[in-house]
Amino acid sequence: MDTRTEYEMVTVPPGTVTLSDRRTRRSWPVELAAYRLAPFPLTQERYAQVTGERPSSAQGERLPVEGVSWWDAVGFCNALSAQEGLTPAYRLHHDAERIEWDTAADGYRLPTEAEWEHACRAGTTEARYGPLDEIAWHRGTSQERPHEVGGRAPNAWGLYDMLGNVWEWCWDLYDAEVYGSYRVLRGGGWFDERWSCRASVRRRSHPTFRIDDVGFRLARSL
Repeated sequence: MDTRTEYEMVTVPPGTVTLSDRRTRRSWPVELAAYRLAPFPLTQERYAQVTGERPSSAQGERLPVEGVSWWDAVGFCNALSAQEGLTPAYRLHHDAERIEWDTAADGYRLPTEAEWEHACRAGTTEARYGPLDEIAWHRGTSQERPHEVGGRAPNAWGLYDMLGNVWEWCWDLYDAEVYGSYRVLRGGGWFDERWSCRASVRRRSHPTFRIDDVGFRLARSL
């Protein structure tokens, strides 16, 4: 078990990642500057410290927070930024279901889809950054429940649970032309079959959606 906490963030090196869209059958490269990413999905303990809330179905301080919507996640990012005296990354307009990202802000935020995949791969080109049973809690290993963060092997950049345990909200719209405001989820979760826990797998959901295998991970710009 890694003894670090999500207070300590990993600096992810710059690089290029290729994203793809199954519907349009197109792929495109995304160049990324360096950024910072939490080594673990956000825990229930940290979420409660900031919000006073415990929304998760399975309870445990070091379990990943789940049962949180995309709106919950961006709201948490802003709340934590304010607590630490940082500039919030998001300007929220809940009534109009609009949000603006201040890319110059130094506060906490969700990773973009490209940042997430680049960090997950950690310089590798395979579907996974190691043998799946060693790196991920999936349906075959999880006993169909979430597990404490950091309990499986990390990738080469020191990031844990990038695959399995809980799906992670990303900043991006999934496909606005077809799905409107639906946002991207990445990584696979504790209830997913092996094929779904791969660096390239994408899932989508409405930003108000809450379920017991979806959480998030914090990012910050450098």
